[in-house]
Amino acid sequence: MKFLIPAFLCFLPSGLFAQFSGSITQGQGTTTSANLLPNCPSNHVTPLGTITSTDSKIWVVPAETRFQTGPFAADLHNTCNQVAPANLAAANLSNVPVTEIDANGDIITGYLFADNYFELYINGVLVGVDAVPFTPFNSSVVKFRVARPYTIAVKLVDWEEHPGLGSEIQAGDNYHPGDGGFIAQFSDGTVTNANWKVQTFYIAPLQNVNDVQELTNGVRSSANATLTPTCNQNCFGVHYPIPSDWNTASFEDGGWPQASLYTAAQVTNQPAYTNFANSAMGSASFIWSSNLILDNLVLARFTVPALTDVSALQKSASRLRIQLNPALKGFSILNEANGSKPLEAKSLRIISSTGIQLMEIKNPSLITDIHSIPSGIYFVQFEYENQLCSEKLFVP
Repeated sequence: MKFLIPAFLCFLPSGLFAQFSGSITQGQGTTTSANLLPNCPSNHVTPLGTITSTDSKIWVVPAETRFQTGPFAADLHNTCNQVAPANLAAANLSNVPVTEIDANGDIITGYLFADNYFELYINGVLVGVDAVPFTPFNSSVVKFRVARPYTIAVKLVDWEEHPGLGSEIQAGDNYHPGDGGFIAQFSDGTVTNANWKVQTFYIAPLQNVNDVQELTNGVRSSANATLTPTCNQNCFGVHYPIPSDWNTASFEDGGWPQASLYTAAQVTNQPAYTNFANSAMGSASFIWSSNLILDNLVLARFTVPALTDVSALQKSASRLRIQLNPALKGFSILNEANGSKPLEAKSLRIISSTGIQLMEIKNPSLITDIHSIPSGIYFVQFEYENQLCSEKLFVP
């Protein structure tokens, strides 16, 4: 039998939860904005609010965001703006603005889908704000010019209809815990995967606040908490302050846990994702913290390493080059320092000039088959001697 928190139980003395570095709240907060997206039909409203914790701190719930100031990311799929292409080929990306970060950098294109809301920063510069904070589900495209290495930082919010309770209205349940999820792919081959760092900053709805554990490895775990709480309007929340420099390249995220991976079936079946799953999202995985249901505000980070290209490697003892084999319509990666013998890479990716990953091959053969690829200029990315290498490939 589940323990029901009685309705008369209000704010508890903070000393009862001295083991937490986070702040404790209980019950619903105060609504400061009834609906952030009033002019787009949706099955959910998008409120914003505040709530006071037992240590007298005031928290914006579900999160402090830049939604009301932007800049908004360009639409890949957004029915609020009548943008709903059937696939990536049908999308009009000609007017996507480029955010200048490094004048000597490369232009990177990114495709993003968040359940529900994201803010994307590159080296601390805000590149794009999600145009729809809750529903209807949408996806976005961004472009930015940056030099490697660079750091991607994303604020992710699972929105709520009851400010401070972490719940939404669904199928007759007024206090249904929602879920999150984020997926992205970038034209330089960067994708969301388990190498990203993700930290939790708001957990709710909690039946028992003591189910949250702060582990020595940096994880804020609510793995023991029930995913179907019955506390409704009396549920607890745990809140953590966000470091002011969390989105910068210099921020130290070594204590943050690795991202947890989720399948599309666990996150969404909406056209905003499914229409682009095999092209714009490619080999990317859905990421979140360790609790997809109760963790409502998470921050994600990944540092894209410096690129060692083939021309740089040719100056060392390992001289690599790509050689076409027109008869077989394939190519090999040759090591001229070893008698021009073909190199067996662990894996390689072929990416179009517009940033779409066309092929990812694990343990490729010595001659990589490219029969299915039309004529054009592409980029081949592969790992060699623990270095990420990239070289242009011209397919006649």
